[in-house]
Amino acid sequence: MSLASLAGREVHVDGEGFMTEYDEWTEELAPTLAANIGIELTDAHWDVIRFLRDDYRSQGETPTLRRVTTVGGIPTKDLFGLFPKKPAKKMSYIAGLPKPAGCV
Repeated sequence: MSLASLAGREVHVDGEGFMTEYDEWTEELAPTLAANIGIELTDAHWDVIRFLRDDYRSQGETPTLRRVTTVGGIPTKDLFGLFPKKPAKKMSYIAGLPKPAGCV
């Protein structure tokens, strides 16, 4: 685990840049994280991010794409539109969560 500087703050990240400390993330960091991967946040992105953060807090692990679709009620097609190519990886990165299990 190492430290990275994001939006003027030091945060703990893993070797791929995913934040590792749940409480270090703030909504003010999300736009910086999103910009790092070429995404501009909209209200629809925030719906996904807030679901991810709430689900992680209650379940103790980063939700998979399937869980976001079935439990969060957000269609897979919408997730691919919001977070192109690798939605599970991108949405968890922006939400400040560890990469989901099974994600390459």
